[in-house]
Amino acid sequence: MIASILPTYSRAPLTFVSGDGSWLTEADGRRFLDLGAGIAVNALGHAHPALVAALTTQAHALWHVSNLYNIPAQQKLADALVEKTFADTVFFTNSGTEACELAVKMARKYWYDKGQSDRTEIITFTGSFHGRSSAGIAAAGSEKMTKGFGPLLPGFTHLEFGDHAALQAAATDKIAAIMVEPVQGEGGIRPLPDVCLKGLRDLCDEHGILLILDEVQCGMGRTGKLFAHEWAGITPDIMMVAKGIGGGFPLGAVLATENAASGMTAGTHGSTYGGNPLACAVGAQVMEIVSDDAFLAEVNRKAGLLRQKLEGLVAAYPEVFEAVRGSGLMIGLKCKASNADVVAAGYAEGVLTVPAADNVIRLLPALNIDDADIGAAVDRLAAAASAVKEANA
Repeated sequence: MIASILPTYSRAPLTFVSGDGSWLTEADGRRFLDLGAGIAVNALGHAHPALVAALTTQAHALWHVSNLYNIPAQQKLADALVEKTFADTVFFTNSGTEACELAVKMARKYWYDKGQSDRTEIITFTGSFHGRSSAGIAAAGSEKMTKGFGPLLPGFTHLEFGDHAALQAAATDKIAAIMVEPVQGEGGIRPLPDVCLKGLRDLCDEHGILLILDEVQCGMGRTGKLFAHEWAGITPDIMMVAKGIGGGFPLGAVLATENAASGMTAGTHGSTYGGNPLACAVGAQVMEIVSDDAFLAEVNRKAGLLRQKLEGLVAAYPEVFEAVRGSGLMIGLKCKASNADVVAAGYAEGVLTVPAADNVIRLLPALNIDDADIGAAVDRLAAAASAVKEANA
């Protein structure tokens, strides 16, 4: 008999009932150091006082009215995002998946309105992840994502990650946009080098192609800049944001230039819940904290500390780990042993990590994790590595 919850997840045997900062408490009372942060969602950890206050205050005032009316918290967050980024305009969604849907629509509508209705193709890359909607899985294109769900939404050209010659050859007048993650998350924490991101921007400018950046996982301070593309000194035309922007409350957004968004007029897109008062009250508080220069400087300092300790961990357990990679507090540990075994051993030692492709485990801690918890986390990872080493001996 099928379970009452559709069995699309292979869940760990853990049931968390409360959280505080970087710690989660299981129903049986055990405490776990959370290096997953809800897959890069809980940017400020669990039960952050400022977020609890923002949500509670808004909940006592107004929950939902729909986008038929003005929403002050939505306006406040949009203004903050426009002020701090390349964008001229913002549309709020409930998730990164929904943000992907709008980004695809926006790019294609842009060319339609310019009289080039056949310019619909969007270039994407192997190892990418853009959500699990029809557009998202078609964009990623991998068999794991698409098998059994055909016919797929057409209009995506899939290129090998890092194949510059193929990219140059594919940049024809049929290409509407190039869509890429500055740091692949699900793909195994693979950063796109700054020079490559600059090259993509130049290629797009040369051919009049729109550049869409998926910063759902790597944005909102995760790499030590408000958005990861800032390290390369470039700007996109359209950007997808979610996860950390709500600090744990469901929220996403599409940011765009006035030019790229020019086709999205009244009636071309909508969302019942997107940008509701609750989500945007929390999002505005997250944005105020995370966009602060001093906060981002601390993210970079903590990232350096964690990386240093992880390099030592890799050196101490060469049978288990190969390398450290990533950017800021979006770190991947490339494993020699099975990454699933390392994640499971972490559960036994009270530390939570997230598996990814390429036999990697992801470390995506709260951006405000303290130094003591960084030390404790690496100690627990060392104990997990020791158990894996012994089991494989």
